[in-house]
Amino acid sequence: MLSVNNNPGALVALQNLNDTAAQLQQTQNQVSTGLAVANPQDNGAVWAIAQSERGTSQSLTAVIQSLQRGQSTIQVATSAGTSVSNLLNQLKTLALANSDTSLDATSVSANNTQFRSILTQITQIVTNSDFNGVNMIKTGGTNIMALASASGAQITVLAENLALGGANMAQVSANASIGTTALATAMVASVNTAITKVNAALGTLGNGATALQNQLTFVQDLQDTLDTGIGNLVNANLGKESAQLTALQTKQQLGIQALSIANQSSTALLSLFR
Repeated sequence: MLSVNNNPGALVALQNLNDTAAQLQQTQNQVSTGLAVANPQDNGAVWAIAQSERGTSQSLTAVIQSLQRGQSTIQVATSAGTSVSNLLNQLKTLALANSDTSLDATSVSANNTQFRSILTQITQIVTNSDFNGVNMIKTGGTNIMALASASGAQITVLAENLALGGANMAQVSANASIGTTALATAMVASVNTAITKVNAALGTLGNGATALQNQLTFVQDLQDTLDTGIGNLVNANLGKESAQLTALQTKQQLGIQALSIANQSSTALLSLFR
């Protein structure tokens, strides 16, 4: 039935055009943001999962930074400890030289002066081995307690006292001397003991550094996996959306044409009354 009171064809064409415009808007949003799920309105369940995993991934950034700080602190400590170990070897050589009863007094005095100088160097190295205000090898050194997971678990690496007269250097004090054959002979044994303990302490610090590195590698891999998983949940397929965008733009143009044709049907009634 032809009527000027309503135009069902135009109403249908308008409804289809509005549906196409809504789909086109959604596709344009996905192309511009790169996200198929950008907010809870797109898909509430998926958005909630992705948002939770984003929080975990961001927390892991703090874990990574904590592990890296711990690594740097231990690297400073082990570097300084290696220098101390090398200096202890020099102390041993000097003490051994002065234990020789045939050595003249001038040489004994010179060796003792060098020995005392090396003791001062050891003290300076231990005292200045700070990273970010943390020193692991001085007396009362700070333990490293680095974050290990987003839940707040920690990895602890204990400090090692490499100061003269400390736990690992108890036999070698800051005022030690090899000024006599007897003192030098006793010092050879003392330095040997110190060398053994210092090297063992450095090994412990090295094991701690390895533990931090292993955890750091795991956490970085975990964060990458989470980020990839989040992308799989919310990222748009831009190749598909590009093709969809072209199709919807064409469909929109056709819808406009269909609406125009439907709107002209009422004017066709005028020809019946001519």
